[in-house]
Amino acid sequence: MTDRPNQRSVPRIFSHTRRQARFLRALGRQQSSDPATFVFDDMVEDIVERLDFTRADPGSALLMGDMTGQLAPALRSRGFDVESVGPHDFDEEQPYPRTYRYVLSLGLLDTLNDLPGALMHVRHALEPGGMMIAQCLGAGTLPAMREAVQVADGERTHARIHPQIDRPAASGLMSRAGFTKQVVDSRTLRARYGDFNRLVADLRDQGLGGILADAPPAFTRSSWARAQAGFESLKEPDGKVSETFEILSLTGWS
Repeated sequence: MTDRPNQRSVPRIFSHTRRQARFLRALGRQQSSDPATFVFDDMVEDIVERLDFTRADPGSALLMGDMTGQLAPALRSRGFDVESVGPHDFDEEQPYPRTYRYVLSLGLLDTLNDLPGALMHVRHALEPGGMMIAQCLGAGTLPAMREAVQVADGERTHARIHPQIDRPAASGLMSRAGFTKQVVDSRTLRARYGDFNRLVADLRDQGLGGILADAPPAFTRSSWARAQAGFESLKEPDGKVSETFEILSLTGWS
């Protein structure tokens, strides 16, 4: 599959082809002996808590991006009729073929070229009174990684970290999409690393690597060594680096 032509003058920031391939690779890595899951563990826990808190009645639910396979069985055990899809077999930037009581998204909205259009399609896909809960990475994510790759590139830097959405921007997009009620909040996860390679592996396990349409040059052996050195320079007295994952939660009702 090739990237689709730009049909609405939407900036082409992310590659659809790379996005699909990244998801499929991560699904394969999730079958290894001890894959990283902590970002998705947090997203799944948050969605379940929100549904329980609002006393959501079971109904039809479209679940997108259930990377670790934890959320679908949790919903089904509560009586939800779940249709689970990934970006390789569903396109959030196109109209949905049917309506649902719930649309739930894990870690996908932050890599869409047409996020305003995608949110509008979600609203149209919701039954009257239906609910969307979308979790994605937001502004403030991966500051240590950003600094390390800047060191790697030297004076001639390349775009390697995705552009990121903050809470005010997400709230504005929800309003533009026409949700009758909406809530946007965020929370911070922190993980500590003694090794740059482990951070990279954790990102790959969870499908969080780069998928920019204009892919930067691949790291050479020397640039990779500089990235590792940049990471080493960030270590705290205990020999570890704190990395940040800012998670946005977008909740809206039709």
